[in-house]
Amino acid sequence: MVFLDVLKLIFAVFVAFLFGKLVSKLKLPAILGWLLAGMTLGPHALGLLNEPMMEAAWYTTAESILECVVGLMIGTELIWRKIKKAGKQIVVTTITESLGTFLVVSLVFGVIFGITGVPLYLAFLFGGIALATAPAPSLSIVNEMKTAGPVTSTLIPMAALDDLVGALVFFTVVALVSAHVSTAGIPVLGVLFLVFLPVLIGAATGFVAGKLLQKAHTASGALAAMLLLLLCSAAIGMVLNQYVLPVPAINFLLIGMAFSTVFANMISEKQLAEIMKVMDPVIGISLIIAILNLGAPLDYHLIFGAGLYTAIYITARAIGKYSGAYLGASVTHAPQTVKKFLGFTLLPHSGVSLVFTGIAVSVLNGPAPECASIIQGTIAAAAVINEIIAVFMAKKGFEWAGELHQAERNP
Repeated sequence: MVFLDVLKLIFAVFVAFLFGKLVSKLKLPAILGWLLAGMTLGPHALGLLNEPMMEAAWYTTAESILECVVGLMIGTELIWRKIKKAGKQIVVTTITESLGTFLVVSLVFGVIFGITGVPLYLAFLFGGIALATAPAPSLSIVNEMKTAGPVTSTLIPMAALDDLVGALVFFTVVALVSAHVSTAGIPVLGVLFLVFLPVLIGAATGFVAGKLLQKAHTASGALAAMLLLLLCSAAIGMVLNQYVLPVPAINFLLIGMAFSTVFANMISEKQLAEIMKVMDPVIGISLIIAILNLGAPLDYHLIFGAGLYTAIYITARAIGKYSGAYLGASVTHAPQTVKKFLGFTLLPHSGVSLVFTGIAVSVLNGPAPECASIIQGTIAAAAVINEIIAVFMAKKGFEWAGELHQAERNP
């Protein structure tokens, strides 16, 4: 049975690759094709990628490892000597776009729920879910279309920080709401630990990997050492998720980011280039599978049933992301292209939003099932609609910034 499911996944990757190629012919990013392939093959359409398969132990294990692999794409770009000049700009902009989104969405829904009599704490849960950004879609455009320039160089390190800020705010909100509705949830004092645990895991194993890589005498030996420690990182995260934590809160992409950031700053550029030359095709396949996994749970039927809350959520979140990024870039005197177009690259959302929604629903199901229903229906529909729009807008952001294919022209 597992063998048959593995063949299904391989076939799904092939179909996604073809969808990507077809979409590329329309001058759109291949990721949109991968996303549509996931929706088409997922449990709500053809069912090739069905729920029992996606919940199977082998699948979730493989997905966790591949998320760590995708994290290599970000972490290996976070070379301290390259980003220290832009450090303040990146940190400030990350905070303004994240908190700006949280405030705008929370305020908008706070007003609506105040008028309609829905509990106000639900507005803050909407805000906590909204501030999260799914980095894989925009980063896949960077990878596919070889973007380079101020927007790209700002976005890549922001992807790591954005996950930290998003998780910190969301879990804080969940902890406070959980305490308010008197149900078992995440203790407030445990929030920081949960948020930074993936970073600590990745940093620790990344340091060991860096030490081994410094002593490696061959490229194959260095690659083997890196892969072994990466698998150890993923294994630690999986054990903690399954047996230790109250909820499966480990972010494997963040583990991969922290892991690769540490070892990349401990070795030479030549050694890093040799490792990434081998890993780039693996990262490419991992990205396709990650996007398939993103698209498969999305129910296209929700597009037709989306209500007013969904439209308001998508609009408020987009305003928060764009205005927050613009404010941060303005305060730090970033280039004009960053001020004008960075916000568009931050719109992809669904992977993280669905994880956060699942956690919020589990907290509300017992004491406030009607609130759980509101948040689940709104975010599920928004995930489908927003992701299709967001991928297109992210590509346009890079295009308007003049950064498409610049990495090919200026290697």
